[in-house]
Amino acid sequence: MNLPTVLDLIADRETTTRQRADQLREQITALTEELARLDGELADLATTRTTLRTLAAAEFTADDPTIASAPYQQILHILSTAPTGMRAKGICLALGVEPLPKHVEGTRAKLKRMVNHSVLTENEPGVFALNPKRT
Repeated sequence: MNLPTVLDLIADRETTTRQRADQLREQITALTEELARLDGELADLATTRTTLRTLAAAEFTADDPTIASAPYQQILHILSTAPTGMRAKGICLALGVEPLPKHVEGTRAKLKRMVNHSVLTENEPGVFALNPKRT
């Protein structure tokens, strides 16, 4: 083999290797950008998880964890005007909610939760009133 042929083979190999190295650098750049994006998303998710845990911990360790949201506050307001208590259907009507079975059952579930947390009493089956110890 002569020297010019060997030098041409080396030059060809060098060109191929340089092209492959450039391709790999482009892939590394793209992967680095994707990794940075994913790391940012993971950090956001961790922050969200921490915030939700903090909020949930505050909610579930509060004195009245079941009455923090607006629907529960509305129910309490309605019951404060009915010292003898009300049924779930009556509460739906007082709230202006159509007394369809799904709404009545949803309201009854909220009422039962408040009974479980001693916010309400159920002295008669289905009749809910404010717990006198809490007023």
